[in-house]
Amino acid sequence: MLEAFFNNPAAMIIATGVLVGLAATLVGTFLVLRGNSMVSDAISHSIVFGIVIVWMITREQSGPVQIVGAALTGVLTVVLIELLVSTRRVKHDAAIGLVFPVLFSIGVLLLNIYARDVHIDQHTVLLGEIGFVWLDTVDIAGYAVPQALLAMSAMTLINLLFVAVFYKELKLSSFDTALAKALGFAPGVLFYALLSLTSATAVAAFDAVGVILFVAFVIVPPSAAYLLTDRLSRMLVFGAAISVASTVSGYVLAVAFDVSIGGMMASMTGAFLMLAFLFGPRHGLIAQELRRRGQRRANECRTLTVHLCNHEGEQGQHEESTVQALREHLLWDDRKARHVIARGREQGLIVQRDEMLHLTEKGRSAALEILEPWRQKDPRANAVPAA
Repeated sequence: MLEAFFNNPAAMIIATGVLVGLAATLVGTFLVLRGNSMVSDAISHSIVFGIVIVWMITREQSGPVQIVGAALTGVLTVVLIELLVSTRRVKHDAAIGLVFPVLFSIGVLLLNIYARDVHIDQHTVLLGEIGFVWLDTVDIAGYAVPQALLAMSAMTLINLLFVAVFYKELKLSSFDTALAKALGFAPGVLFYALLSLTSATAVAAFDAVGVILFVAFVIVPPSAAYLLTDRLSRMLVFGAAISVASTVSGYVLAVAFDVSIGGMMASMTGAFLMLAFLFGPRHGLIAQELRRRGQRRANECRTLTVHLCNHEGEQGQHEESTVQALREHLLWDDRKARHVIARGREQGLIVQRDEMLHLTEKGRSAALEILEPWRQKDPRANAVPAA
């Protein structure tokens, strides 16, 4: 059964994509919460510099040494960004835009000067090709296991252990850095450890999927999850689920339309982000519009109760408690007036008898909750002037 699994190209492609998505989402969630998500893009480009430097020193094109070298390059990238920001002459986004092109361009120059005949190039690093991961295998216990699958399994496990062990510290430093410092949690050290893991994950992923898809997994699923929940634990779960769904659906659609697998997977992360943006239960556009509409309707009912309460007991109460008065004083057309009256009756705020509107006890209480604070502020006033 295992042999059939490892010999199935589709299973290897999907499994590798799932692991890249999980590993990237685990670190990306905290980068998104800290507002540093675009640092992952800077790191993913600057690792070209680290990969070339490590190759020039060790002649190793892959393996643990390359991962460590790339992780150190990621840390170097962030250090340089922070140094520029600390001068107070450059903003954070501009510093990112200055540092990573420099390191990336140096890496590309070194590749073209010293590593022309070596199987390392910027195209492979940036774009990768997840469709070929099943071809590069190593023998383990008689099974031909893709190297990318092994590398991403290791990085996913390491990232998961890091998040599990330092969950409380990461949570506190992401939401309240000052308090984390006061409690001795060393948020700066945690941040650089997180960036080191981000760099290591990027270099582990580049040979399989390229850093473009890696950046999509780092930023988009956590961002979509952020629109779906306000709890960190659920955000991690939702982000992982979106990564898995993007990988599976992206592969299926890529095969169906005969297009780039990695590109379709990245596109699907964007599709899920759009769905979260539209249908998120709290931050989604539709939910926000429904809340605004509900608030507007509630305010209309409150306005009606205040209007009626303000004229209760007055000589002109009869004239002010009709639909015609709502049109004249509140500037409501017939349709709006009928709808507000209907909602007020449904909510038990008013009753209608002989074309006149009367407050119920519930409606009167609702109106007085609004009127009493104003009357207490101005004791000379007995009523709010009519609208």
